[in-house]
Amino acid sequence: MVEQRTFFRDHRPYEVPARLEDLTGPVGGTVEVPHAVLWAPGGPRRDLDDPAVRRLVYVAVIAEGGHEEQAALLNRDLLVKDWERLMIPRRARELWQARFPELAGDQAVTDAHEPVHAASR
Repeated sequence: MVEQRTFFRDHRPYEVPARLEDLTGPVGGTVEVPHAVLWAPGGPRRDLDDPAVRRLVYVAVIAEGGHEEQAALLNRDLLVKDWERLMIPRRARELWQARFPELAGDQAVTDAHEPVHAASR
């Protein structure tokens, strides 16, 4: 008999906005990211004009942020532009792509061991 294991990563809740158009965050400049969203040294201020820093912020907001943080810190156009380069948890990626197929593009995320669940927090 094969033991089936349940992993937290397979059930962790992620918030996903209702519409990409709700993501009206800045396209550049400095933002303050709440400590509850980004747990990294350097304080809360992050420079979105640096693409690597912007991707760090976007990953944190997708993985740890709620609807309010997502709307305030994520910009729809930049998210679409950077999506394939964001190193977000697989389940979060699947949830966002299930709601917004335009994010998936030509990329097909398939993994029989990690089913897509449309539920969010």
